[in-house]
Amino acid sequence: MYCNQIKKIREEKGMTLLELSDLSGISVGYICHLEKGSRKNPSLGVMEKIAKALNKTIADVFFVN
Repeated sequence: MYCNQIKKIREEKGMTLLELSDLSGISVGYICHLEKGSRKNPSLGVMEKIAKALNKTIADVFFVN
């Protein structure tokens, strides 16, 4: 089931939205919408970039285990 953990993981790593944006190449605005849940179903490419920037797997970041 889709349920992203972007904000939780980002904050655990002490990372700002801007830092995650810079590392992933995804805009701050889009990441913010994903974190708030106002945007859902990101593409596989977006999920890969965010997960890699957080040093996690896509499953760890975007799906309930």
